[in-house]
Amino acid sequence: MAHTPPDDSDPKKRDPNTAADPAAGANAPGAAEEGGRTVHDVIAALQAEATDFKDKWLRAHAEIENIRKRTEREKEETAKYAITRLARDIVTVGDNFQRAISAVPADAAESDPALKSFLEGVTLTERELLNALERHGIRRQEAMNEPFNPHLHQAVMEIPRSDVPEGTVVQVFQPGFMIEDRVLRPAMVAVAKGGPKLPAVPDGSGPVPPPANENAPPG
Repeated sequence: MAHTPPDDSDPKKRDPNTAADPAAGANAPGAAEEGGRTVHDVIAALQAEATDFKDKWLRAHAEIENIRKRTEREKEETAKYAITRLARDIVTVGDNFQRAISAVPADAAESDPALKSFLEGVTLTERELLNALERHGIRRQEAMNEPFNPHLHQAVMEIPRSDVPEGTVVQVFQPGFMIEDRVLRPAMVAVAKGGPKLPAVPDGSGPVPPPANENAPPG
């Protein structure tokens, strides 16, 4: 009987040691993926996406930190200046103590024991009020004989004076107050006019007052 040679055309009968692996070429480095992208393209795209996400995260973190700092600053300012409206009312009431003290002539108090005792009581009450205000960051500003400063003073009139430099505060109608580092109420003052010129103020405010009302304030 004749021996029939094996049919190598049948893939099922091929030698597994010599048969090519169809998947081997697909897994080779740099092989094309679906859509024409390579593994290197995919890695580069993922790295770019990761960099973008990191940048967005850093921006969001910085924004949150800015919000936190702004909130803390607003909280501190609220704690400092929350009593501003109440403070203005209190210092207005305190003006009456100063008016009462100024209305009593010194010689009259010395000659009248009752009036002297009354004056001492009013003076003590005013001092206690000012101390209480200072404990809450509210301070009365001394304006007399100071160069006019439009940030701290309100000029309501000018008084001809040749013995003091022009722009010097020569009369205080109403004292000014500060709350922390802000002006609570500017001092209402009269300034000298006609004297020697003051040197310029470094902050640019200048010693010369703005146009003043020639009429003194009522009261």
